[in-house]
Amino acid sequence: MWRVPLADVRLSPQDIRAVVDTYRSGWLSMGPRTEELENAFAGYVGAKHAFAVANGTAALHLACVACGLEPGDRVVAPSMTFVATVNAIAYTGAEPAFADIAGLTRPWLDRAAADSAIDAKTRAMMVMTYGGHPGKLPDLTALAKSRKLTLIEDAAHGLGTRVNGRHVGTFGTVGAFSLFSNKNLPVGEGGMMVTDDDDVAQRIRLLRSHGMTTLTWDRHRGHASGYDVVELGFNYRLDEPRAALALARLSRLDDDNAARRDIVARYREALAGVEGFSLLDPAAPDVVDASHLFAIVLDPDVDRDEFRRSLADEGVQTSVHYPPVHRFSIYHHLGASLPVTENYAARTVTLPLFPHMTRTQFGHVVKNLPLALRAARGR
Repeated sequence: MWRVPLADVRLSPQDIRAVVDTYRSGWLSMGPRTEELENAFAGYVGAKHAFAVANGTAALHLACVACGLEPGDRVVAPSMTFVATVNAIAYTGAEPAFADIAGLTRPWLDRAAADSAIDAKTRAMMVMTYGGHPGKLPDLTALAKSRKLTLIEDAAHGLGTRVNGRHVGTFGTVGAFSLFSNKNLPVGEGGMMVTDDDDVAQRIRLLRSHGMTTLTWDRHRGHASGYDVVELGFNYRLDEPRAALALARLSRLDDDNAARRDIVARYREALAGVEGFSLLDPAAPDVVDASHLFAIVLDPDVDRDEFRRSLADEGVQTSVHYPPVHRFSIYHHLGASLPVTENYAARTVTLPLFPHMTRTQFGHVVKNLPLALRAARGR
């Protein structure tokens, strides 16, 4: 359908073999492959504990519950994110306190804005690794510590992002990752959680499987003969075929991310002299970023709908990341005023980016982008 899709997943023979072998094993619910994935993932990000869960939203929800959020609490959060970030807070009965982004070319949570959103009821802060860029994560970590807030990281875009050698998701109490089909480690549906806190880890372990003290796999191996239910938990388990696929793909994640960064560098070089838009600020020298998205910010006189339509006519798929959450009907009553977020949301466009993007596909996007800009400006 698209000559250049926004994102694309390519499965290797190794991936397919790992999944087929799992089906042939006869054990499909959470078991040995999930354990192997969790051990490998913990090692990859440098965390003490890692947990595989059903999806990224489940990871965020469990993070909020495991950290003790409840009705009456407030949580500082960005609006420039996918709605799951904020929904996870609301699931607990806590209320999001929206804070603005750092700038039009810096669409991540601003420290000063976050600080201003804190009040006596604020219990935690949720940060989001936008497009794989860590943004002001070290500053926000310091702010959370100074204000005695729990820091929860939505690192759905950040698998592979490191700041001075430290992986995102390990700065706060809990980090949540997504394995959705358009993410850097895609398996279809799936999520991961990491923490160094033993008490939080124990709550996650219980809550993701109905609050049961033992798992089916434990009983199958003869490690337990029964179970108790000690928490009001959820069915947030990941199944074995998807765990096997994630484990197979994890071994080449760094290579895939390096390919993404190379494409981003080529975008920046090829588009440097083109007028009509701005590029987002690049990561600092001490950052290795996951390059999950490549977003641009159109000039005010560019009609975004016409720009996207012109590219679509040439087979180039684009998207918008994101409609601001505070403007959705469900959160509009909170009355948040976020002028920079709203300005960015009205002008941003995400261009195609995936590891195996060919030179021909890349050239097609770069060739047609100036033409689409001229069409969207009426000249």
